[in-house]
Amino acid sequence: MRIVAGRFKGRALAAVGKGDPGAHLRPTTDRTRESLFNMLGGGRFGDPIEDARVLDLFAGTGALGLEALSRGAAHVTFVDDGRKSNALLKENIRICEARAEVQVIRRDARKLPENSGAPYDLIFLDPPYGKGLGEQALETALAGGWIADGALIVWEESAAITVPDALTYLDDRRYGDTTITILEL
Repeated sequence: MRIVAGRFKGRALAAVGKGDPGAHLRPTTDRTRESLFNMLGGGRFGDPIEDARVLDLFAGTGALGLEALSRGAAHVTFVDDGRKSNALLKENIRICEARAEVQVIRRDARKLPENSGAPYDLIFLDPPYGKGLGEQALETALAGGWIADGALIVWEESAAITVPDALTYLDDRRYGDTTITILEL
């Protein structure tokens, strides 16, 4: 795994190894991440990355949020409660020398408290597949003021999703067993 483009381009991220089976770690592949960011940066959605405040729910290794930071995002907040994923996430933040531009919240993404800061412009949602956790996390984030009006939500899942009523479907792309859906508030 590596950062594909931007100021951290080419940096090799920490190896997941055998990971933690209970953590459901399955980082987005470099190729899928590159395709996703090409889709986001292609002009269809404006420029959702430059100077964005990014919320990375079920952050895992942090590859999506760090890729956004590398490509011009202003700040990333990572949310994940896994022991193994948090260790990998902290190592990847160190590798990218990005500590000053990120916040790590070690918490279940479905149990976010009320947001006391500015809402986020770009949300990555990559829950364990097929468990309905994405829907729960999005409802909590919406209710808690974490998502800005007009924000883009990038949802990675293998099963069919139920889009909350407050969100508008924009696009989706399939990569192997993964579907990436783009939504807007």
